[in-house]
Amino acid sequence: MLRYITKRLIFSIPIVLGVTLIAFLILYLTPGDPVTNLLGSRATPEARAELSEKLGLDQPVLVQYGRWLGNVLHGDLGTSILTKQPVSEAIGSRLSYTLKLTLTAFLSSVLIGIPVGIFAAAKQNTAADHISMGIAMFFYSMPDFWFGLMLILVFSLTLQWLPVSGAYGPKYLILPALALGLPKIGSIARLMRAETLEVMREEYSLTARAKGISEWLIMFKHVLRNAAIPVMVMLFLALPWLISGAVVIETIFAWPGMGQLMYQAILRKDFPVIQALLLIIAILTVLFNLLGDVVAGLLDPRIRVK
Repeated sequence: MLRYITKRLIFSIPIVLGVTLIAFLILYLTPGDPVTNLLGSRATPEARAELSEKLGLDQPVLVQYGRWLGNVLHGDLGTSILTKQPVSEAIGSRLSYTLKLTLTAFLSSVLIGIPVGIFAAAKQNTAADHISMGIAMFFYSMPDFWFGLMLILVFSLTLQWLPVSGAYGPKYLILPALALGLPKIGSIARLMRAETLEVMREEYSLTARAKGISEWLIMFKHVLRNAAIPVMVMLFLALPWLISGAVVIETIFAWPGMGQLMYQAILRKDFPVIQALLLIIAILTVLFNLLGDVVAGLLDPRIRVK
């Protein structure tokens, strides 16, 4: 197992380096000159030269990248151009809000999606199967921004059960967590149903069924462990995507997390903040992909020898 983890770690190194390069180059991938984007076209030559020197833009790109990467490795994510606040502090002050939102949305989608997928597989081609999967796919097909607005319209403006926006208590978390988590139920339920049905057709499942073992005992004793492998990998990959998807939801509900910070930084062209957030999301994706591979290897020893 240690050899398998080591190999995965080695394979992840060039991916992480590529991610850092892309995050750095976002400054140059934006249309127009970086200094013009920050100061506007009417800035004086002196102001342009001062900002260019301050940001190190007067140096070759590779030198800039090396210096930026060195700072990142030492925990320095730069300073916000607009607020003059260290980027790490700006992100740190909002991290807890994003974690609270994404973990709540993640747990709700998992606790609903996996049982729905198992139930649909056990009731394959029945009315219960079609109804449960239909409801799950209904949520899955809803765009995040539209779904969030509909939740506000129904539960805040019409019924007045829940607040529209803010983060002043547990009830303020309900609507944004539902808007972020419910659309993920469809993908989890659909994959869980497909993998469960596939494993149920394997010889060992058919043999257990021929011996007269009950369907639910076969499900929990023989099927779920193997069916859970691709689902677990997908769940690990879903976490960083939930964080990136929170940009829209946090903006709609005025939730003071990293997503709202990203949206504000994009509007104001605060490149150090954008670079840091893109880097964090990308590294989380690589990290959770690695953790998914490790969990899959623990669940199925055959994967470790590939």
